[in-house]
Amino acid sequence: MTTGTKAVDDAPVGVMSPFFENIPVPPQEGQLVEGPVVAITKGKVFIELHPFGTGIIYGREYQTASDILRRVSIGDLVAAKVVESSNSEGYVELSLMEARQALIWSDAEAAVAKGTVFELPVKEANKGGLMLEWQGISGFLPASQLKPDHYPRVEDGDKVKILEELRKLIGEKIPVVIITALPEEGKLIFSERGPQQEKTAAAETFTVGDVLEGEITGAVEFGVFVKIDDGMEGLVHISELDWGLVENPKTLYKVGEKVRVKVIEVKDGKVSLSIKALKEDPWNVAAKKYKKDEVVDAAIIKYNKHGALASIEEGVAGLVHISEFASTEELRSTLELGRSYKFKITLFDPASHRMTLSYKQTQEG
Repeated sequence: MTTGTKAVDDAPVGVMSPFFENIPVPPQEGQLVEGPVVAITKGKVFIELHPFGTGIIYGREYQTASDILRRVSIGDLVAAKVVESSNSEGYVELSLMEARQALIWSDAEAAVAKGTVFELPVKEANKGGLMLEWQGISGFLPASQLKPDHYPRVEDGDKVKILEELRKLIGEKIPVVIITALPEEGKLIFSERGPQQEKTAAAETFTVGDVLEGEITGAVEFGVFVKIDDGMEGLVHISELDWGLVENPKTLYKVGEKVRVKVIEVKDGKVSLSIKALKEDPWNVAAKKYKKDEVVDAAIIKYNKHGALASIEEGVAGLVHISEFASTEELRSTLELGRSYKFKITLFDPASHRMTLSYKQTQEG
């Protein structure tokens, strides 16, 4: 015996290394394993893990997966996750539910790589987007990843209005892809558009200055959306619809109407458009007709917090400041909407589209 032991101890490492290399490594905590069911007792399921012995699902792990385990029979192959590599009785403790979660996350990562499309119902909505559920895992669909048809078109990012719009989608099934799967954080992020890179790439096919033919797809209080390519929309803000004052874009344009637009900005996957840029600038004409200190006739077209806007030509308006009056009430009773009055031009800068008018100076003169 002594001689035999010494022979093994004295053997060169190179001779013994293949022997060690062929010894299988026992399953470690967190590892996924699979084996046939060899025994079922009350509250326990035993799984053969050749050549490491037997695995067991029992206690809390059995209770958690009891609905599934009641349908398991001897000989069925079961995948499980190692909770403890060797307990006090020599069994490898296993978790069926943790294995199921691990396999689902593995499927999620594969879906990200393949761009697999899933049709999922919207469960909830919050100010940032929508909550969906995929294979029992809750995930988030940011509003920024919604297609134009579902995107909450709300001016100035009003969160209350955004939530109202998003809630309308609860219960609706929408096709989505998984763009982020982080099992360690339990984070699943969806997109209706697809990866953001595709959106950005689509937007970057357009250049500032391009003149395009488009179709109105939506008219809202802050502008109109125009389809300029398959799956690509641009916004014409209310300030870019016309040189004149526009109160309600819906009165100017209807869904389906064809329009010519000019690209004025491409940024962060979004394309900003202008309709008025393709029309003659009325300020250029006004520059030849008016000058500072001149007295002109102007019609009151709008009140704002600074005073009143008065138009001397279609698309050329200036501010009559509130400071010329004792109160807002006095201004509005003196200068009625739709009526024309004499004003003195106190600032005239056509290049910057700026003009101020004085009512008080005409009265003092």
